[in-house]
Amino acid sequence: MKVPFISPEELRTVTDQFPTPFHLYDEQGIREKARAVNAAFAWNKGFKEYFAVKATPTPAILKILQEENCGVDCATEVELLMSHKLGFTDIMFSSNNTPSREYAYAQKIGAVINLDAYEDIAYLEREVGLPETISLRYNPGGVFALGTDIMDHPEESKFGMTRAQLMDGYRYLKDRGVKSFGLHAFLASNTVTNAYYPQLARQLFELAVEIQSETGISLEFINLSGGIGVNYHPDQQPNDIMAIGEGVRQAYEEVLTPAGLGEVKIFTELGRFMLAPHGLLVTTVTHKKHTYRSYLGVDASSVNLLRPAMYGSYHHVTNMARLESTETAVVDVVGGLCENNDKLARERELPVTEIGDTLVIHDTGAHGFSMGYQYNAKLRSAEILWQTDGTPRLIRRAETPEDYLATVMGFDFGD
Repeated sequence: MKVPFISPEELRTVTDQFPTPFHLYDEQGIREKARAVNAAFAWNKGFKEYFAVKATPTPAILKILQEENCGVDCATEVELLMSHKLGFTDIMFSSNNTPSREYAYAQKIGAVINLDAYEDIAYLEREVGLPETISLRYNPGGVFALGTDIMDHPEESKFGMTRAQLMDGYRYLKDRGVKSFGLHAFLASNTVTNAYYPQLARQLFELAVEIQSETGISLEFINLSGGIGVNYHPDQQPNDIMAIGEGVRQAYEEVLTPAGLGEVKIFTELGRFMLAPHGLLVTTVTHKKHTYRSYLGVDASSVNLLRPAMYGSYHHVTNMARLESTETAVVDVVGGLCENNDKLARERELPVTEIGDTLVIHDTGAHGFSMGYQYNAKLRSAEILWQTDGTPRLIRRAETPEDYLATVMGFDFGD
């Protein structure tokens, strides 16, 4: 069973102040998660979590993570700009198909560039110049499996370099005077297993030994990237970050330490794992409809949470007005967009619900607000922080029609 981090009574104090829909974040949960990740990898003296800004690009959330000793991983110039203005100094820049101006800005603010393609080496050198520190992104191809379970298909991914390109890249960069090097890889997404990171780490650690043997380069850091997932389904067991950290430590001591690479720093980029469980999309039931199915119409839509429409993703739904109810019905929870995939839940058994009930959609703290858009001229919702003192704070206001029309040229939409 999924239990919201806020009680119905507490949530009512928020909805009395702020109209739904909105995203609500749990400050205490975010802080505890960051501390748990840092504790799990404390055995590595150079460890740093670089939060993936794309997951939740909200300054108030990023400041919390900064206070908990996290860096940031950025994918675009605006993410770099925001992170720099927030005072981050530990910044990774993991981008692809990147304009030269973005590489230039990354170098200007001291971000570590994580190159996605072998061809980007020459492009970066020609357009901007090579920095003293650089990371290369690896794609082993094939499939990534844990035992007999296929977790993902790296060969279908647009990201990263082949092994041969990786080795040639390190040799070229070394010859051009680059001083320190990193290795990065992302082989599977949203894994709900404690085995993923340790197995990924072992593969990268073994590769690091091969890099040293074939190029003479001793890596400064290995970035395990993201991929540790969350238990979106209530019957799934959540990942145990302490067990994951211990598994990575064992691989480190079995592979890197005997090879004389016991000083390599471990980095992570855990966007979803860090934030998803600590966010809720709060919405109100506004309509009911019965045709070939039963529908609950709500004031949120795919504009507020795209994942179910885009990926068919499951997000658990709780009716905060009827936590003790035993009478249920099977319904689709739908928004008001002119698209049939605008369904936040499909054929879901929920308590019999009435217009005016407040629903919370779980695990929206990552890739929730950040994937929002404006189809049908729907406006992006507010973001609210449930602070550690038990009070709400508006950290991003809802958009207005004036915001939507602000970039339109040549027309007067005044009264």
